[in-house]
Amino acid sequence: MLSRLLKEHQAKQNERKELQEKRRREAIAAATCLTEALVDHLNVGVAQAYVNQRKLDHEVKTLQVQASQFSKQTAQWISMVEGFNQALKEIGDVENWARSIEMDMRTIATALEYVHKGQLQSACS
Repeated sequence: MLSRLLKEHQAKQNERKELQEKRRREAIAAATCLTEALVDHLNVGVAQAYVNQRKLDHEVKTLQVQASQFSKQTAQWISMVEGFNQALKEIGDVENWARSIEMDMRTIATALEYVHKGQLQSACS
């Protein structure tokens, strides 16, 4: 009887050990699955961040090129406007010069008329 009780006790202990080992393996498998799922989830976020960073880098380079081109174009426009402004000043100077010459010519013409009238009156008298 004691021997039978001992055997039953050992059999129950073996069952408990097997059950405990089975549960331990299941717990390890579940923990492994959870860890893999978490790592996969994190890797998706990291991969997306990497893709976004590459896109941003590309956009920054494009923006730098466009800004440089815009700066060059703006400098050309400024140069053209300054040239145009200078041409307008020169036209204004020529117009002013023409007016001055015209006034001088009128003055001379008037003086010549007075002289001519004076000579005609002297000849008539």
